[in-house]
Amino acid sequence: MSKVLVLKSSILGDNSVSNDLVDQFVAQLNDGNDGIEVSIRDLSLNPVPPLDQEKLTALMTDAAQRDARQQALVDYADRLITELQEADLLVIGAPMYNFTIPAGLKSWLDHVARAGVTFRYTENGAQGLLRNKQVVVVTSMGGHHLPGESDHLRPYLKTMLNFLGLEQISFVAAAGLNLGDGPRQQALQQAQQRLQEVVRQVAAALPGSDRERVAA
Repeated sequence: MSKVLVLKSSILGDNSVSNDLVDQFVAQLNDGNDGIEVSIRDLSLNPVPPLDQEKLTALMTDAAQRDARQQALVDYADRLITELQEADLLVIGAPMYNFTIPAGLKSWLDHVARAGVTFRYTENGAQGLLRNKQVVVVTSMGGHHLPGESDHLRPYLKTMLNFLGLEQISFVAAAGLNLGDGPRQQALQQAQQRLQEVVRQVAAALPGSDRERVAA
């Protein structure tokens, strides 16, 4: 059984292009591929609270010294990490908001990036501990943006995911969605074509026998 963790981070719900493309990806991945279990975590409907002093203190407190509140905070973060550790494929829906990722996705990343668990520091620098996982990032943009210039979303996610040890990353982007009907339709067609390519690549690496969809 291959496990797929899907993260949606758009605040637009049913009107979200990134959510729609993610749903298309999952549907195509399931089509003809048995043995795939999909867990969906919508970071807009069920937001991960921002990392703050209370949560950081709980994480830094020895387990034997934590009070009930602190342990509950750690348990919550542990569940997010376990979901990620158990996944064979991570699918991230990440619309561009103000040139970067949504706040909800940033909060999730802040919770799953934990020294000694998902990465570690060595004398040669940081080393990611999440291995042998594929990642698909589906993003939508109102305009056209170049990575490293006005697009800080893709470079940031690549850096952050690589930091955790996730290096097999495929990007699907629908850009220019707010530039008129023509450019919008062209962007969606190009994104769907790219989506099909990525589905084929990912499916080839995932064994299948049964289908199961689990809503997180």
